[in-house]
Amino acid sequence: MEARVRVLNTAPPRKGARYVLYWLQANRRVESNHALTAAAHLANHLELPLLCYEMLTYRYPYASDRFHTFILEGVAETARRMRSAGIGYCFYLRRRESDPDDIPRELAAHAAAIVTDDFPTFLAAGHNAALPATFDLPYHAVDSSCVVPMNCFDKREYAAYSIRPKIQRRLTQYLVPAGEVRVERRFKEPMPAWRTEVRAEAIPALVASCDIDHSVPPSLDIRGGRAAAEMRLRHFLENNLRRYALLRNEPSAKATSGLSPYLHFGYLSSLEAALAARDYAERHKLVAEEFLEELIVRRELAFNFARHMHWPPTLDDLPEWVRNTLAKHSKDQRAFGYAREQFERASTHDALWNACQKELLVRGVIHGYYRMYWGKKVIEWSRTHEEALATMVYLHDRYALDGRDPNTYTNILWCFGLHDRPWQERNVFGTIRYMSLEGMKRKTDVNSYVEAMNRLASS
Repeated sequence: MEARVRVLNTAPPRKGARYVLYWLQANRRVESNHALTAAAHLANHLELPLLCYEMLTYRYPYASDRFHTFILEGVAETARRMRSAGIGYCFYLRRRESDPDDIPRELAAHAAAIVTDDFPTFLAAGHNAALPATFDLPYHAVDSSCVVPMNCFDKREYAAYSIRPKIQRRLTQYLVPAGEVRVERRFKEPMPAWRTEVRAEAIPALVASCDIDHSVPPSLDIRGGRAAAEMRLRHFLENNLRRYALLRNEPSAKATSGLSPYLHFGYLSSLEAALAARDYAERHKLVAEEFLEELIVRRELAFNFARHMHWPPTLDDLPEWVRNTLAKHSKDQRAFGYAREQFERASTHDALWNACQKELLVRGVIHGYYRMYWGKKVIEWSRTHEEALATMVYLHDRYALDGRDPNTYTNILWCFGLHDRPWQERNVFGTIRYMSLEGMKRKTDVNSYVEAMNRLASS
């Protein structure tokens, strides 16, 4: 567990405290949650109960009905499982500016220590960088997002080939269950008056009451919550794992896991998904290596990158060879040119690109293989490379259920050459890898995907 923990200040535990506080920022689950387990161990050591606090605010960037709904759909299940484990759970929905906004400090005033999630992007990264020094009690951030903890790598890795052997050497140590959360003292205090109770039937009204962007609706078919994540994982194991290696790059086959929104919002851990896939493959004599490569090596390469990148990402985060080739081709003539609003409306000349954007608008995801094509074309059709990056980040931050994530930002920058190698030089791209519509047509059933997304968007 020690490798997962970052001690972010030097304050001693507060004497006379009523509980240990787990500030849930990223991992919305009881099971396979190293941060919650660490908080429980600390509470038991201090002979105190454990209180979990989760907040959803109207103020995060691109707050919308889509993200609010996906988070709220998991609250009741989290509350039930926390109570079953003997842990207090206090959820707070900050709907507007006039609502209280310093709840963590109110709760910390009665806590012996704070334990939270170590997540390298978005709000959690900002909180964990700025707040620990302002608290007079211990503040620990625990990595429960990666199989092999981020702290095992003290520098930015160059590519998958450089991090892969380092991960493989540690898998025996870390690819093991996180263990059940056990508290010796149940939380019995009354909940504060500002606590928000969430029932499934009340979610639309709660969302409507918040000062957020109501023009981005919930995903058409992807529901939030731990139970939905467990169901999605079971479906993948039983129906798609045997097809994954062969068909994962064929969108019409629907052979991917569909787990990225649940991993991003912490309803599922990569560790439990990896263990489940490994064990299911062993029992049914299947091969899971390709899935585990994506889930562990590629995803943790992204977390390693996110630990060292700017947020939001910039072209300065790219390797020197990429920056040089982009500079050389910065003034190249574009065959097509689109503004951000045209990209956002799926109003390009390319039916496949438009279909990818429609999937993002309606479902909140893009199939991983087509997302690479989607990103390459934004580069090709934007006035500048900087504008292309800003467009991709904006569209994912605003619409993607797996956006604002280390994996997403890394995948966007992969389109610019991150974690890749030089290829044949060409206009606009320089020596960055190029992807063509003709190549997509040779490798995938483009027509089926376009038709399916057009039907979905029209519904």
